[in-house]
Order: sequence, then structure tokens, then C-alpha cells
Amino acid sequence: MNSQTRQSLDLSLVIPFYNEQESLQELYNRIVDTIGDRNYEIIFIDDGSLDESARVVDDLVYQNPRVKLIQFQRNFGKAAALAAGFRACQGNIVVTMDADLQDDPDEIPNLIEKLESGYDLVSGWKKIRHDPLSKRLASKVYNFFTSLMSGIWLHDFNCGLKAYRKEVIKTIQVYGDLHRYLPVLAHHSGFRVTELPVQHHPRQFGKSKFGAARFTRGAFDLITITFLTRYRKRPLHLFGLIGMISALMGTIVLLILTYQRLVLNIYLSNRPILFLGVLLIIVGIQFFSMGLLGEMVTSHRESSDAYLIKRVNGIDIDF
Repeated sequence: MNSQTRQSLDLSLVIPFYNEQESLQELYNRIVDTIGDRNYEIIFIDDGSLDESARVVDDLVYQNPRVKLIQFQRNFGKAAALAAGFRACQGNIVVTMDADLQDDPDEIPNLIEKLESGYDLVSGWKKIRHDPLSKRLASKVYNFFTSLMSGIWLHDFNCGLKAYRKEVIKTIQVYGDLHRYLPVLAHHSGFRVTELPVQHHPRQFGKSKFGAARFTRGAFDLITITFLTRYRKRPLHLFGLIGMISALMGTIVLLILTYQRLVLNIYLSNRPILFLGVLLIIVGIQFFSMGLLGEMVTSHRESSDAYLIKRVNGIDIDF
């Protein structure tokens, strides 16, 4: 595909997958039927599949030059797969979706229509979910606390079906497990974010990748994203505040003890609170120092690629 064709692309579909060989052909057929005459590309990212998924996509590339494959050396996670897909895509509108057929390709025109009404990111909302009760309850808790801590209220942050303007995916960085928080990152970058109810289907093939470890990682990532969106450019405001409070409490304790010793003639022996006061001051100084160090390095930090590409098929850009 030459550069002129890439620049005129209307729509890019970015689809990460891991061991989804049974669903890929049907997913492709439904996507093509849905998007019609749009000038599109479909970028499949193989996140280290152990089955024949890559071979299925190779056949699709052979049938349709608009289909492309990025294959990872091993499993690096969904965030890395999306980052690679975002780097390769050229469409003015980018739609992401999962490859397990639980996301409905028929929703793509609805997402695009909502996006073109004045938004920069439209996140799908699986209002009626066909998942086990444990997964639905965990999702409700996760979405509530994410909304509470991030300041943007959405019902379903983790829905894989989303539509973006090109400016969004070329601006925000995706690494670690922060793909769950793309709406948060976009919102704090000044982009307009909304959500749209979408259909959700029961899984037909394979097995879910959801587990307790994923829920735990999500909790830690929520703390990470809260720090990145609120204090990334001013870490001293967070660590310095904690340090000042701790040091102030320690100073007050020591002043009280000093008054008691000098004025009231109360000896400090057998007074554990003396050690607490000293500890609070030391901890305060340490937190303040962490904030200063964060200020020194924050503007110089560069994220390196967190994935290793084994091969590409149908893509003529350099990674």
C-alpha cells in the first residue's frame, strides 16, 4: 500500500487476539459485511498465540490486501498489542474490538456515528452482559472505583469495543496494562469522551482470559493511572504534601515533648512518643525528597516499546 492510499484511509480496525483461531474467519466476514464501501484496513495483532490463529490471518491477508498481521514473539498483553496496532494504523477513525465474537461488528457504524457527532473517543458499554456473575460483579466494583478516582464517569471502562479519532491514539501512550484506562488518559489529555450501549454476546469459542490476577492488576493499575493523570507533571505536589504533613506532625510531637521537659520538668525517659516524633520527621523528609527526584526525572522519561515483533504480513512500515 503506497503512502497516498494510507493517508486517504477512512477507517482502521485494530483487533488484538490470543488463541482465537475458531472465531477469526467469522469475525472478518461480519466486519466486511458491516463496513461496506468504506476505505478501510483491518490490523490483527497476534499476541503470541499458541494455536493456528496466525495462519488463519495469513490466509485473510492473501485474500484481501486490506488485512494486515502483526505477530508478537510471545504473549506481551493487550496493551502492547494495541500499542503496536495504533502505531501501524493509518485511518482517520480507529475502532478497536476483541476477537472472541463477544463484541458485535454491527455496532461499528453506531460508534462512528456517535464519534462524528462531536466526540474524540466513544467507549462501548456492555449494558446487558453475557458473562458469569463473578465477572459482572467484579466489573461493577472496578468501574465504580475507576470513575470515582479518575473523575470521568463511565459504566464500562474495560469494553474492548471503542472508536477513536486518529489524534487520540497518536497522542496517548499505552503500556503495561493501562489499555483499560484509555478513556481516562484521553479525558485528561483534553479529548471529549463518551460511551454508547452496545450488544454483547456469549463466548462461542475458546475460554475467557479473566481471572483473579487480572482483577488484582487492575486495582494496582488504577492507582498508577490516578498518579499519572493527576501528578505525573507535578509529583512533588503529592509526595511533598505527604512529607510536609508527616514532618509537621513529628515537629509538633517534639515541640510538646520539649515544652514538657523544659517547663514542666517531665523527663523523656520511657517515652516512646519521642521516637514516633523523630520517625515522622524522617519519613516526611524522605517523601519530600522523593517528590523532588520525581520532578527532576518526569520531563525526561521516555517509554520504550514493551513488545518484540516476530513478523508482519501486509504492512509496509518500519517498527
